[in-house]
Amino acid sequence: MQRWISIFIIGLVVAWGLLAQAEMGAFFNGALKQLTRNFGWLYLWVVLGLVLCCLTLAFGRYGQLRLGGDDDKPEFSRAAWFAMLFSAGMGIGLVFYGVAEPVSHFLKPPPGITPESAEAANAAMRYSFFHWGLHPWAVYSVVGLAIGFFQFRRGRPALISSVTDELPWAWAKALGPVINVLAVVATAFGVAASLGVGALQINAGLARLFGLPIGLHVQLIIIAVTTVLFLASALSGLGRGVKWLSSGNLVLAAALALTVFVLGPSVAIIDAFTNNLGGYFSEFVRMSLRMTPFRDSSWVSDWTVFYWAWWISWSPFVGVFIARVSRGRSIKEFILGTMLAPTLAACLWFSVFGGTALHLQIFEGVPIGAAVQADVSTALFSMFDALPLGGLMSLAATVLVVVFFITSGDSATLVLSVMSSGGKDKPHAASKLMWGLLVAAIAASLISVGGVSALQTATIVFALPFTLVLVLLAIALWRGVRADYEAQMENERLLRRKLVKLAKSE
Repeated sequence: MQRWISIFIIGLVVAWGLLAQAEMGAFFNGALKQLTRNFGWLYLWVVLGLVLCCLTLAFGRYGQLRLGGDDDKPEFSRAAWFAMLFSAGMGIGLVFYGVAEPVSHFLKPPPGITPESAEAANAAMRYSFFHWGLHPWAVYSVVGLAIGFFQFRRGRPALISSVTDELPWAWAKALGPVINVLAVVATAFGVAASLGVGALQINAGLARLFGLPIGLHVQLIIIAVTTVLFLASALSGLGRGVKWLSSGNLVLAAALALTVFVLGPSVAIIDAFTNNLGGYFSEFVRMSLRMTPFRDSSWVSDWTVFYWAWWISWSPFVGVFIARVSRGRSIKEFILGTMLAPTLAACLWFSVFGGTALHLQIFEGVPIGAAVQADVSTALFSMFDALPLGGLMSLAATVLVVVFFITSGDSATLVLSVMSSGGKDKPHAASKLMWGLLVAAIAASLISVGGVSALQTATIVFALPFTLVLVLLAIALWRGVRADYEAQMENERLLRRKLVKLAKSE
């Protein structure tokens, strides 16, 4: 029943977008402005709380508990595991915004900073680290850890309601079906929006490489072809399709970043990474709780609050997926792998691509800022044009986005199938096929009416309740971890007593 309710809601929103795009866009844009203006403080406090929760679990006494039995071994190697969760969590976004976001902040920095100044460049890098660092991965980690803990240690289905059902309050259990429907809807729209953005980036890359026109027909063909590819990957199984593609793409991403580092302003990149990593940590609390109560500025709402809402909207998808691939990991290893390691990787990525773009813009007069303002999807390729081997790097970046598109679609079909089939660990192929086609249809239909932006906004509005659901997940996780730890300590005490008695009897 929950599956069909989810599909019905998705169908209604898609039909609304097709038949009355302007009205839908106005409604959700207005709703988003109200939410970010009136509840921005809530997003900031909740997400910072999740960061602290994760760090406490990782480095506290509960860190050695495993997602599963004490003898369970991880299904995937560390390298394959990291590649899969990184591809599912942020792959397309990092390629799309690696140049565009730092340059955007440089042109229009946070309030109180002069645009296009050295201070603006440092703030641009610092906030890019911030928006793609510990905070989003903490959101994903709490959801993934909560689902994985109760699934693998308590035998519960891989559903968000399985976690909230563990709370001692009747109303939390009653909300379970509603939470599951919201999770499916948010995941379907969030992934469709990401695939839409990916299609735009691929189109820009093909236009730069082969002169293909940028337009609707090409983008629809891109969606159709990549949908066939990610469905083939999804039907081949998690241990083959996503694993192999994610691992290969991580190698390609690292090679592309290394090439830009070597051919670009290497010393400036190292300086940017060093300086802004220090700025990120020194300004961590201030950025985490920054609002502008005495300024007429929407910068924090437009960027930080919007991002936090966007990561929360993605959390059911990414959380369920990383839980699925993390059985056998300890809590400490899980958080280090899903929070600290991706943060370091994101900071390195922005240092290489954002640092290079800013250096070219400031010191060599390359008009990357103009490219960002004209069409965000072309910013990366504008930077490549100013470097040696620009054509080869443009080709590599396009392949990178294609494969991230496939892995995101593959992961999404798995997660949607799991969530809509009562949390089955290995859903039927027919369910994967249905959800893959449905997500592709959502992306194609809304691209057709120019509705990707409205779709992103609608996703965030739908996901607002997850801000409170995340609090419930964190509480349930903490209670469950504490109970298992205390039970484990009690068992060890009983064992020691038996050994002492046995030694005395001898």
